[in-house]
Amino acid sequence: MTTARIDEQDETLVITGTGPRPAAVTLEGARARAEARITGRGRTWTAAVPLRVSRWGGPALPLPSGDYRLHVDGEDADLTGAQVAATLLPGLRIAVDDARVRIDPPVDPAYETPEGQAVLEERYAAQPGGGENAVFFESFYGQNAGCNPRAIDRELARRAPGIRRYWSVADLSVAVPEGGIAVVEGTPEWWRARAEARLLVVNDWLRRRYVRKDGQHVLQTWHGTPLKRLALHRPGFHPRRMAAVVKESRRWDALLAQNLYASRILRRAYAFFGRPIWVEGYPRNDVLVNGDAAGIRAALGIRPGERVLLYAPTWRDDRTEMVDFVDPEELARAADAVVLVRGHSRTLRPGRDREGARVIDVTGYPDTAQLLLAGDTLITDYSSVMFDFSVTGKPMYFLVPDLEHYRGELRGFYFDLAERAPGPLVRTQEELLRALADDGVTAAYAERYAAWRAQFNRRDDGRAAERVVSRILDQGWLAT
Repeated sequence: MTTARIDEQDETLVITGTGPRPAAVTLEGARARAEARITGRGRTWTAAVPLRVSRWGGPALPLPSGDYRLHVDGEDADLTGAQVAATLLPGLRIAVDDARVRIDPPVDPAYETPEGQAVLEERYAAQPGGGENAVFFESFYGQNAGCNPRAIDRELARRAPGIRRYWSVADLSVAVPEGGIAVVEGTPEWWRARAEARLLVVNDWLRRRYVRKDGQHVLQTWHGTPLKRLALHRPGFHPRRMAAVVKESRRWDALLAQNLYASRILRRAYAFFGRPIWVEGYPRNDVLVNGDAAGIRAALGIRPGERVLLYAPTWRDDRTEMVDFVDPEELARAADAVVLVRGHSRTLRPGRDREGARVIDVTGYPDTAQLLLAGDTLITDYSSVMFDFSVTGKPMYFLVPDLEHYRGELRGFYFDLAERAPGPLVRTQEELLRALADDGVTAAYAERYAAWRAQFNRRDDGRAAERVVSRILDQGWLAT
């Protein structure tokens, strides 16, 4: 028989069982796992599973929210009949129901219901706001604290350390930059910070209810130069989509673009007329010029001298999980390399980490730019990471088995990728391996690569964050 309880003081899930002491007890979710400390040498044993873990060499933080399974010696634990009511801890809320362990963000039950959220929204809408010399940052709906907002945070902290920096997070497993204040979405603190901050810096849509406060401004950094059609340019005529796009873009005071090409597309795609677009390069790419890959590789557990292939496809409108066009373990073996698998932010919650020898799933890694720096070669498809990775000048390969479907039915492109790609387009993993082994690829695409960088990376010079923060301060959006 196996029982379960929560030790609130130690923040552990305590499992007690009878019979031989197991060699390992683990709590395993889609994107994280925790290993228990096991004691006992008789008829009973006890396993204390930590509910805070260190990931990617960072600080110990609460486990990501989601469903977990408890494994004893690799098999599902027999927790039939074991029930633990939802327990609210400082960093998370955990409940056990039979063999299912559920971890949720630490939102007080009084506010997690639709009625509770409605009360907070009404309070938010009614309060004056905009009075705190602070920034409210959000990256990919709070699923990480990376991208352009993170780079702007770091430069702002350096230039104006007295400004308070809030970070919107889905749960407290998201590591925020040093000095930042994590506010969990849906909590009273989140609603208050969103209302009071004088500046909001986001890289995607402002979700939930948004009411502009007097003196409050919004900088939309967006999250990539587009190859695939966006917003009003997506296939099909949908009046509700059009209305939503226009409503959203009217919330922004300024829009950041990586290059002139992107600025022209984003202005039309979001009907962003009459307000400024800042063409300053992408702050998130500063690390590709100024950073050192050694520390990132070490945090990922990659040995010095290893060849690193980064596979980073975009998401698909007709599926929730990451595309499976690559067998990462076979690719690692055939190419004699470490393969980093990076799913799109939209596939973070639905999917599970890929596993295999010399395969590291980095979908949950907090900052894509660091992965681009760590990789020797990029394998992508239609993802905007192609416009970022080219800052490094390192080789790119495009695995596009669904090219016609994606281009003709799902999204459509702004230009012909086959004519301008700075690397070969391949249809299968076998073609990819042949291309990776071809020593003549770099020379064959050198002219295209140079033209690509001249058009798309002219402002990615390692000082983009500096220029963006200077603009923010010059506008008087924050007091220094």
